[in-house]
Amino acid sequence: MAAASLLAPASASAAHAGGDFGFPGVDVVIDTGHATPEVAALVLRYLARKSAHDLDGWMSFFSRRKITYIDAVAELSYYSWDALRDALSQFMPNWPSDGKSYPTRILGNVTSAIVFFTNTEGLFGPSEIRAAGVVNFRDHKITRQIDYWDGRHFGIANKAALAPFSPGPVTDFGESTVGETAMPAMKSVVHQLAHALRHGDGTGAAELFAPGAVFEDMPAHLQIVGPRSIGTYLTRAASVLPYTGDGTAVRHIVGSAVGGGYEWTASNNAVSRGVVALELDRWRRITRLTALWDGSLMDGSTLISLSRAAIEQ
Repeated sequence: MAAASLLAPASASAAHAGGDFGFPGVDVVIDTGHATPEVAALVLRYLARKSAHDLDGWMSFFSRRKITYIDAVAELSYYSWDALRDALSQFMPNWPSDGKSYPTRILGNVTSAIVFFTNTEGLFGPSEIRAAGVVNFRDHKITRQIDYWDGRHFGIANKAALAPFSPGPVTDFGESTVGETAMPAMKSVVHQLAHALRHGDGTGAAELFAPGAVFEDMPAHLQIVGPRSIGTYLTRAASVLPYTGDGTAVRHIVGSAVGGGYEWTASNNAVSRGVVALELDRWRRITRLTALWDGSLMDGSTLISLSRAAIEQ
């Protein structure tokens, strides 16, 4: 029944499905079109326990044997089940009664996925956080989750208020503890895309996109449609975008043959890490790319230059 409700037509209201899974008051269509029914149901149950402020229920979704949980923006890192529970127990008692954490898009399968989700205001500060979690599973338990979000959207001052909770810069992101379980088709597309972006080859990158593809960069507030326009933009912005250029590399790949993406690192940019989510069609072409990184690390004039690069001639 859970799987059936998740796979209703896209036009169906997610408020009904959300009510079944503990998201009352949330009226949003949860996009599971590039997720297997199994992982979609698992993620909804997971976030429903979080939204119910049920700490032990939420923690039951994590592996007790092996766990890495990192907020890549606030630089909060936990490498054991007990450490994570202790940290979350400090936040949860202060959550507002109507606070929710709900998914908006799920990409992948029950081995690994990217989950776009929203923490409503009051959970971790006075503003909402719209995040993408890169998640690895083993035996239906989370073994690794890395959350990425935009500090500018959250508010630069709000982000700074989280600094006292951080023990310092995160150096171990735990990708070696879970290995690469993404499907071969996703790995192939990621490596081709990352290679093109690393070399500033917008034309080569454009060849990987489907005719009606959409390119989204959330911190830059950009949406570009069509391979030609996407390729032109990637060429013009190659020296500025944090996930393009010589210093970029793939950290970790997740997902199925139709939905997933990769974490990236950048050694030559003020923004040193982020995530690119990908949706693929049956011919393994990219139909939607969504980039998410911490925009608070990039100054306003540089962000404006990204917008200028999108103006078509």
